[in-house]
Amino acid sequence: MSTAGSAVSFSRELRDICGAEHVLDDAVQLSAKHVQGRTAAAGVEPASAEEVAAVLRFANQHNLSVVAVGGSTQQQTGKPPSQVDILLSTTRLKDVEHYDAGDLTIGVGAGWTVAQLADKVAADGLLFASDPPVRERATIGGLLSAGVTGPMRHAYGGLRDYCIGVRFVTGDGRQGKGGGRVVKNVAGYDMMKLLIGSWGTLAVITGASFKLFPAPRQTRTYITNFATPADAIAFRDKVLRSPLSPLCLELVSPEAGATLPIPGSNSWSVYVRAAGSDAVLARYRSELGITVAQELEGASELQIWRALADFPQETCGRHPQSVLISMSVPLKEVLPILNRLVLVAQVNGLRCAAIGRIGVGHLLISAWGTEPKSDLTVIVSAMRNQVPLDGSSLHLYSAPPLSANLDPWISPTHRDSMRAVKQALDGNDILNRGRFPL
Repeated sequence: MSTAGSAVSFSRELRDICGAEHVLDDAVQLSAKHVQGRTAAAGVEPASAEEVAAVLRFANQHNLSVVAVGGSTQQQTGKPPSQVDILLSTTRLKDVEHYDAGDLTIGVGAGWTVAQLADKVAADGLLFASDPPVRERATIGGLLSAGVTGPMRHAYGGLRDYCIGVRFVTGDGRQGKGGGRVVKNVAGYDMMKLLIGSWGTLAVITGASFKLFPAPRQTRTYITNFATPADAIAFRDKVLRSPLSPLCLELVSPEAGATLPIPGSNSWSVYVRAAGSDAVLARYRSELGITVAQELEGASELQIWRALADFPQETCGRHPQSVLISMSVPLKEVLPILNRLVLVAQVNGLRCAAIGRIGVGHLLISAWGTEPKSDLTVIVSAMRNQVPLDGSSLHLYSAPPLSANLDPWISPTHRDSMRAVKQALDGNDILNRGRFPL
């Protein structure tokens, strides 16, 4: 039903729900609203959870496929959706549901950008601990849906660690919530963990609550360079055994370092970001000793960490035919897995860049080449085989269209359980239809 003619047939009903000015059914307006080669028949911008629910109930009545989008900063993983009738934008969901600076909690609508939320709480000396790519455009709904984390994951954990509540609308148009407004809230099902990283296949997230943190008074970044990844990992182990508690502990390969906005070197580098008083920063400098090649603070420091957070978008922008894999592995497996993946890329005629939160085992590996020796499907399969199934998880962050036949299920999965969850929340397969075939 994804045709211009069919769009006209249901745009009147969508206008009744959201207002005429918030329904886009003009082909020119929708030209930029593509989803991996699929073009929506209509776009809609609801302003409340009630309007989202009404749109989804309408979609169920007419068997229309709906894809929810936020800031469109992430290439959606999995297969291209088999059908896109309605593109549902969450950018108008801008309520401040609650904010208690003293209790270190806040709840906002899914349309807030990460930068807007971070700036709001920073005015009260607080920190929102998420640093995803393109934070000025990344929305809270998209952030949770994609489950994206950045370098600050080392100190503060992932989204599942500080998201304390979520509001959503299921695929069949029912409004629901999980968690609450306080940190110690264990009643009911843990819907936050279920919906984070679900890529909009189970529900449309309309709002969320988060635990906040005191903002550091000052920070400084120490850059260390090493000849081999083994030397870099040995340094990581030294830092983890020390009394130091850095905000970020980031590995940067030579290929990745070449893209950063500071003079680089042909080295494997580890970036250590510290926070605290002058005495604490002096302790870092003393502990790290002669391994420090460069020290950053102020604007240059902020610039480098924004560049590291933006690595996924940067590498995909520079190399449109690249494959980008995100993985979480046991700490002891970081070095052997990194070596094996780099070798697979090289054997297949690809160049390889890597960054990662090596203190918590989270790696991003990008591989690209103008004339790979094998089909990308074969190369990605070979990379998968290098990662042990026990204790690890992988996610195909992005891949060019020619590899759209890749199986999106990279990690071990329990398909029967996933089918049951999908049936309970989106029994008619309205949301992101065909994205993750079960």
